This record gives sequence, C-alpha cells and structure tokens, in this order.
Amino acid sequence: MTPRALLIATLCASVQARSALNQERPTLRTMTKADHSLARLRGGAVAAPEASTGALAFIANQVAYEVSHCQDSPAKLFGFIGACCNWFLGLSAVMDASRLGPEVIQVPMTLVLLMYSMLFGRWAGWDVSPRNFILSGSHMFNVAAQLYQLRRALAYKLDTQPGAKEEIAALGTKAAGAVAVIAAYVAAAPKLKTMMPEGSFLSSAGGPFTIHPWPPVTKLFLSMTSLTDLHKPTEKISLAQYGALTLTGFIFTFYGLYVTPINYPLTSVNILLFLSSAWHLGRKIKADFID
Repeated sequence: MTPRALLIATLCASVQARSALNQERPTLRTMTKADHSLARLRGGAVAAPEASTGALAFIANQVAYEVSHCQDSPAKLFGFIGACCNWFLGLSAVMDASRLGPEVIQVPMTLVLLMYSMLFGRWAGWDVSPRNFILSGSHMFNVAAQLYQLRRALAYKLDTQPGAKEEIAALGTKAAGAVAVIAAYVAAAPKLKTMMPEGSFLSSAGGPFTIHPWPPVTKLFLSMTSLTDLHKPTEKISLAQYGALTLTGFIFTFYGLYVTPINYPLTSVNILLFLSSAWHLGRKIKADFID
C-alpha cells in the first residue's frame, strides 16, 4: 500500500471512530444528575441542567422559595404571614355568599376591595423582586370573590329597590370615568417620569409615576370607607370580612416597620385600617355575642 493510500485509510478510520464516540457520549441536554456530579468530581466544566420554563413549574418554584425563605428576616416573616392571612379576605366573601343574603353587601366597600386587590395583585406578582406569588394569588382570589358579591348586590338592588337601574347606571358611568383617567395616567406615566428633575423622588423607581406608592393608597381608601360610616347597623357588618381586614391591618403594620428602608406610609395606613376595622368588628361581636 502506498503512503498516500495509508494516510487516507487512517483519516477515514479516525473520523468513523470519532463519530461513534460522539453518538455514545451523553450531551448536556441528556445528562442525568449522576453524570453532572461525576463530571464535576472530575473537574469538568458542565453547564447547569436546563430549568423548566413552564408557567406552572415557575409558579411552584417561586411559591416553594417563598415558603422555604420565610424566616430569613423579620420582614420576610411578616410578609409571608400577611400574605397567608390575606387569603381570608376572599374566603370571608365566599363564606358570606354561602351564609348571608345580598342585603348585607356594602357596594362601596366591595368596589374598594376590588380596586385594592387588583392593584396589590399586580404589584405583588409582577412589579416587585422577588415576586410574592402567595400574596398575589390571594388578591386574585379576592377579586373573583368580590366580583361575585358585587353581582349579587346589584341583582338584589334591581329586584327590590325602585330607581335602582338609574343608580347603577350612574355608578357605572363614574366607574368608567375613573378607569379612563387611570388608564390615561398609566399610559402617560413613563413619559412624565422622564420629564421630572433627575435624582428627585418624582423621577425615582418608587415615585408616583410607578405603581409602588399606590397600593398603600388603596388601603387608605379601605379605612376611609369604614370611617365614613362608623355607626352603620351591625346587621350589615360582615363578621368574617372585618375580621380579615383587622388581621391584615395588624400584620402589615409590623411588615412596614421591618422592611428596609422603613415604609412609614404603609405602616400608617395599616394602623388606620386596623383601628377602623377593629371598631366595626368590636361592635359586631358586642351586638351578636354579648348584648
């Protein structure tokens, strides 16, 4: 065999051997956990296994993270407890819907609770890092529960109150106007933020042209709704609802004091929410269980 023919035969054999070896070697995508551990022990630079990108897997991983890290700091602890307690808002609406008639539903409070949960659900699930899916989920659940209660209340008014159709139409017009104003503000906020003085609160990441200052404002509306009717009949007070509001106000008061920097506005509105809700809760307990 000539030297040229021998060289060609050797190269062909080498290519075939390399092809067979590549077919038998596990790739980064198919390596098992044991393969990765072995490669690391041998000093191999192995890429991490690809994480699942499914929505359900992502949510499950985030919730597991929130639970496993809830005791890392007082802020995380009170945030986790508050998120769990916040589920009682939606559960109280479900309980009231199954046990009480629609005549006890307060439409103004129901509308404020809807606004409160829609804004907080968006803030906790999309706009903070790390995302708080437990808190966001509780607010989404409350939105669904309050929408059902609102439907019951409006249907009851239409069936029993003269002139309710005109009243509901006027309420719908006001709500549509409020939604239009909010939508216009949200659309213009990024542009307005760039026009503010650089380094000021107005141009900051937590300023009024972002979502972050507004969730505490909705809690202020909850308190004001209670304070405007301090002497409403106790038969129209939901024990479950005001119990849940009192509990969340109490827990998030401490949460605002433990975060860094201390969030005094959040603490203040939660103190007000706790006091106003506890007032109605005490009146309800006194009327139903003491007097």
